[in-house]
Amino acid sequence: MAKHNWRKELGWTEDHCEELRTAAYSYIRQGKYDIALSIFEALTVLEPENSYDSQTLGALYVELNQPSKALKHLDQALKLEPNHTPTLLNLTKAFFMLGKKQDGINICKMLQNDPTPAVSSTAKALLLAYS
Repeated sequence: MAKHNWRKELGWTEDHCEELRTAAYSYIRQGKYDIALSIFEALTVLEPENSYDSQTLGALYVELNQPSKALKHLDQALKLEPNHTPTLLNLTKAFFMLGKKQDGINICKMLQNDPTPAVSSTAKALLLAYS
């Protein structure tokens, strides 16, 4: 069965989705995660191949302490953009929240040498906390 193209059905362009994405990000910045969550859920339906939307949705679920839901979206984001380190970092956090300590540690060990200081320092801190 073919996937339904909701964006085409609605007559939306990429610009429409980008405006919606910008609004959702603004809600994140305001700490209104529940509103942003709804918008990013819609964006993953409108543009299922957009890794940013899946990654952000996963990160929101981590922030809202819903790691099982986070895993679904983080896995989807990694299928679209493998080895994206911020996504892997959120995946690590979801694993730790679910009690999958060794899975989280394995990813942290890989990320502790990442050239991006924000990623490597967070991975090192998580290793210290969970090792």
